[in-house]
Amino acid sequence: MAKEVMEFYDVLSKKKFKTDEYRIEKRTAKGRDRFFAVAKSQVGTHECWKVLGKDKAAELQKAA
Repeated sequence: MAKEVMEFYDVLSKKKFKTDEYRIEKRTAKGRDRFFAVAKSQVGTHECWKVLGKDKAAELQKAA
């Protein structure tokens, strides 16, 4: 099964792009779990992060 194509916003280049090459990250702060999709920028060497809901993150991790 192919990964879902997601749209990211690159803050440095101020442009949106779509990709299916990303990873899911879980970060915990102050006792709360936060989920993110992280993709490499298409313009530079930095990463672009997108906030995900708990259910969406679980769905994407199952598909991977």
